[in-house]
Amino acid sequence: MRLHSDKMKKATKLELATFAAGCFWHVEETFRTLRGVKETMVGYTGGHFKNPTYEDVCSDITGHAEALQITYDPKVISYERLLDVFWNNHDPTTINRQGFDIGEQYRSAIFYHNEKQKKLAEESKKKLEKSGKYNRPIVTVIVKAGHFYKAEEYHQKYLMKRRMKTCY
Repeated sequence: MRLHSDKMKKATKLELATFAAGCFWHVEETFRTLRGVKETMVGYTGGHFKNPTYEDVCSDITGHAEALQITYDPKVISYERLLDVFWNNHDPTTINRQGFDIGEQYRSAIFYHNEKQKKLAEESKKKLEKSGKYNRPIVTVIVKAGHFYKAEEYHQKYLMKRRMKTCY
């Protein structure tokens, strides 16, 4: 019986999803406890600056967004479900801003890892635009995932470590 269980674990192919939706502390806390999410990591992506630090990204010269990379089991949670959580937990109509956080690093973005994710992200964005939920245009960008730089350790699971619910 154990051998079968080990084979099943090996057969489970985990996937990556990467989102930017403002302060990465809040974004991580939103996704971290979802059933099927195996790991979360906050960091920086989407820019041109190599090996950025938090201070570099906050200077607004790196082009990077504060982002969350999620390792998930698609047999337990779908990419579509992750997209729903993404759309429902930030304002996708504000350019380079979420709440009190202002700057390019706080933009709304979906960084897709394959063509299927790209297609699903584009479809979900169109569906949301047609829904009439927002009276302003959705400004979320959908771009191919590039290099993801892990943020400093003190940023990882920041809100969980401090038992806080929001970064505002």
